[in-house]
Amino acid sequence: MVEANQEVDIAPSDAGDRFAMRLIDYFDQGASQDPSRACLVMGSTSRTYQQVQDRSHRIALALIGTGFACTQKAAVVSPNCAAAFECVLGILRAEGVWVKVNFRNAAAENASVLDQLDTTVLFFHSTLADQVAQFRVLCPKIRTYVCVDEIAADSLFLEDWIADISGLAPERGARSDTLATLTSTGGTTGRPKGVMASNLTWQTFIGNFHTCFPMRSSQVHLVVAPMAHAAGSFALIMTAAGATNIILPRFDAEAVMTAIERHHVTTLFLPPTAIYTMLSHSRVREFDYSSLQYFFYTAAPMSVAKLREAIDVFGPIMTTMFGQVEAPATCTYLPPWELVENGIVNEGRLASCGRPSLHTRVAIMDDDGALLTARQTGEIVVRGNLVMRGYYQNPQATAEASRFGWHHTGDVGYTNEEGYLFIVDRKKDMIISGGFNVYSAEVEQVLASHPAVQECAVIGIPDEKWGEAVSAVVELKNGLSVNETDLIEFAKARLGSIKAPKHVEFWAALPRSVAGKVLKGTIREQFWKGTDRLI
Repeated sequence: MVEANQEVDIAPSDAGDRFAMRLIDYFDQGASQDPSRACLVMGSTSRTYQQVQDRSHRIALALIGTGFACTQKAAVVSPNCAAAFECVLGILRAEGVWVKVNFRNAAAENASVLDQLDTTVLFFHSTLADQVAQFRVLCPKIRTYVCVDEIAADSLFLEDWIADISGLAPERGARSDTLATLTSTGGTTGRPKGVMASNLTWQTFIGNFHTCFPMRSSQVHLVVAPMAHAAGSFALIMTAAGATNIILPRFDAEAVMTAIERHHVTTLFLPPTAIYTMLSHSRVREFDYSSLQYFFYTAAPMSVAKLREAIDVFGPIMTTMFGQVEAPATCTYLPPWELVENGIVNEGRLASCGRPSLHTRVAIMDDDGALLTARQTGEIVVRGNLVMRGYYQNPQATAEASRFGWHHTGDVGYTNEEGYLFIVDRKKDMIISGGFNVYSAEVEQVLASHPAVQECAVIGIPDEKWGEAVSAVVELKNGLSVNETDLIEFAKARLGSIKAPKHVEFWAALPRSVAGKVLKGTIREQFWKGTDRLI
């Protein structure tokens, strides 16, 4: 028996494990603030924090009842709905590993991810029955299928499964280094890289976020992107603050604008592509956005010209972060008050993604492992507990990404004298034309500032004279036009002849991922087919 004031000898590593915070504990923290507050709202359906918390316990107990072990893998494949998010919470409460997959991916890609990341339980929505039929053939490790919204053949129905279950799920000894989530880097062939995020990774992620972006009370978070992937991560972060999550089934510009006004939304995030669509909508200036505190533009760099327009339309609430799956979202932060100071836009920061967050080190490194100083361009590297534990069962890839004791992001950038980070390109997107390095992102920023351009992608294409010729594929705004010659001259006047594109093609729509990112690899493939160049 330990007496009062008696010191207990606990080794440092044991102490950290003994008192570890689990990811699900952050949801419970938010729920404790006001259990009766609405947690998940979709259409006419609303569930309070107390109701969602209770259902997550019941789902966890149902999982444990099937023999579901700690760190066993479970996935949710569903369009946005409250039940799907509750299943995510149930997986985490059972101290399993949430395998994050996007229902909009091709079935073959999701099957590859589910199988290679050793998924044994799948929660799914009935609208994805065709995908599930393929999983039954391609994913022999999945032993339990649970349909979240209705009775489905050869599957458990969520409501029946948990109907007679009550009580609290046991805490099963999860540690700080216990895996909480697995996210695939994608791919339909070969072995996808599964990014391992532990409870400590998530603790750092959530701590960074709420330190960098203080929340006022009564937060209302608008969920637009798929909850079973990126939007689910944001929803988890926001539940730690007791936020109400307003769920939309999919992105629709007018539906988003209407929801902001109707629900007095305080926080949302969208990829730049979606924001561009909103800005070009004929009714964009008709809605009230005064409730917004943070409008995050994430997933890809945003056009400076369109960011300036967004500040004018939505108010001085635009904000961004930098990160990637391997070091989620909060490596750096740029809050609204550093973009707009005393009502004046800070033009020098519009192209930045901010300064390092509290719990993360960010630096610029050359190819030999030397750290560079302000204004020197190199690879962006990061350190700290935000960085993943590694790639799942792939020590070679983990070692490659961890050279010189830093995580290598694959992004090229520099910092200025104030410590603000600027991304100039992905390493693989840099164009070498006539012996000169041309950063595609710099050219894209200029082209996107043309009033007729909705979005663009700049790539290098085969050229006998230049090796690679700087070329642009452009999507125009509806009802507007510009020809190739004029657009090239527009760029040349701002960039000079070396960086300006030599060719421009106009496409009706650029190919995009399910997350809204422009797929440069798909575009490159059209120009490099038949060559020995790796796309």
